[in-house]
Amino acid sequence: MYRLFRPLLFRLDAERAHRLTLAAARLVQPLAPWLVAPFFKEEHPALAVQCWGLTFPNPVGLAAGLDKNARLVRFWEALGFGFVEVGSVSARPSRGNPRPRLFRLPEDRALINRMGLNNDGAERVARRLRRLRHRRPLGINLAKTHDPNILGEAAVADFCESFRLLAPLADYVTLNISCPNTAEGKTFEDPDALDALLRAIFAVRRELDLSVPVLLKLSPPPSSRTVFDSQLEEIVEVARAHGIAGFVATNTASDREGLRTDPEALARIGPGGLSGRPLAARARCLLFYLYRLTEGKLPLISVGGIDSAEEAYRRIRAGASLVQLYTGLIYEGPGLVRRIKQGLVRRLEQDGFDSVQAAIGIDA
Repeated sequence: MYRLFRPLLFRLDAERAHRLTLAAARLVQPLAPWLVAPFFKEEHPALAVQCWGLTFPNPVGLAAGLDKNARLVRFWEALGFGFVEVGSVSARPSRGNPRPRLFRLPEDRALINRMGLNNDGAERVARRLRRLRHRRPLGINLAKTHDPNILGEAAVADFCESFRLLAPLADYVTLNISCPNTAEGKTFEDPDALDALLRAIFAVRRELDLSVPVLLKLSPPPSSRTVFDSQLEEIVEVARAHGIAGFVATNTASDREGLRTDPEALARIGPGGLSGRPLAARARCLLFYLYRLTEGKLPLISVGGIDSAEEAYRRIRAGASLVQLYTGLIYEGPGLVRRIKQGLVRRLEQDGFDSVQAAIGIDA
């Protein structure tokens, strides 16, 4: 059915279509357990994954960015996602960048966004989550407030403020240290800056007497042929020294490598983070590297260009314990979740695996 509606949605400005779709989902959400779940929420025992002491009924999750303000968690669960990651949420509310700020690249099955971390702020999102009854693991993605004046120690304090409010409500927390949409660019992918941030975050976690897993979301490599430099190794070393529980790979890309879209059209769009199919090879590259670097001892969440069961299965075999969708949903529709789960079951059976867990990292 989505294929019938997609041409109509794609005639609208990308952000307007996005807002219209989410508004429709909010209307349906109260009835989702009866209207939506029977068609989408089928599960197979082979898809269950154990991570951080949590049971994920399947490895297919919603990536951060689609539900920034945690308004649709029960709807995503009804669609059959095994887990949901909301955000990015910052300590202070933000309206984000001026519009237009979201663009489709249909020829590449990709998006470019420069949303500017628009969100309701940690306090309002926390109030919303306290009222929420969710049944599947919930991740909360945190980012620094979109303000170029918040730097250094103030930026660390900003992260800690949102962590203090939201970590008690999360099954895991992702620190978005690599988001390219803040005014001053990447903030905490420098090893020294990361060390200061994690020192403060884990101090707050101890103060709150929490054991919530903390993950880091990393930038994509410059290409799928990249030989990684020592900085990434330092980031991983610093992260593991502080007790990071895993990594999310990868964030959007600020470059335009390998796109088919006309360069003049790209020039008219301007800057922003690239997501979707063009990131697939780069995300796999980083995933392989992280799995080997961590010796397969830390769970990895792979995101970027996953729009089929085949690609999701490749990520699992490359070392991903879990995968996430965003741009693929825009092009394939909500049925993509079910198709990926069904396709994963078939591929596991064909390869002789009795569970997703048994296939993780087999190619790495």
